[in-house]
Amino acid sequence: MPKRIDHGARREEVLAAAVRVFARKGFAASRIDDVAAEAGIAKGSVYLSFDSRDALLKAAFESYAALAADVLADLGSGPALDRLATLVRRIVAMLAAHPDHARVLVDLWASGQPLDMAAVYRDYRAVIENLLRQAREEGALRAGIGPEHAVVVVAAVEGCLLQWLVDPELPIADLAGPVIDVCVEGIRA
Repeated sequence: MPKRIDHGARREEVLAAAVRVFARKGFAASRIDDVAAEAGIAKGSVYLSFDSRDALLKAAFESYAALAADVLADLGSGPALDRLATLVRRIVAMLAAHPDHARVLVDLWASGQPLDMAAVYRDYRAVIENLLRQAREEGALRAGIGPEHAVVVVAAVEGCLLQWLVDPELPIADLAGPVIDVCVEGIRA
């Protein structure tokens, strides 16, 4: 009897292998052969799940975008600045838990690949802008804080991410607190 293959599970295995390879070698230097070897399958088996290296890259990006969307989806209830602190903690935790995705994201950002990374940033900023608006309505913000501060919050987290990728000894998981101190407590009324 032939071995039954769960094509959905195989696709996820191939995608996970591609993310590891792209993170280690960079997208430009990675080949389908590398992904197949990482997954422990034949090169042709990769093509059963993805028709090209670009399709793998797109799926890796979509996987990261889905992780990001999950972080943004439910921040709970309570004061807006508390939810902003929760968002910062969750983003940092997600990045720390998925370092290969983070490396691929930076590689994509640096290479100018035609993926809509701006949409991911717009989504982050929109959630943060909304939290800032709510915090203003709650009387929790100091004077002069506006929607442009959402860019600074994202930049603080992304700056920590970039430094961690360059210097893996940096304890990324410990940086949520300092980012909250500066970007949340620093704007509190």
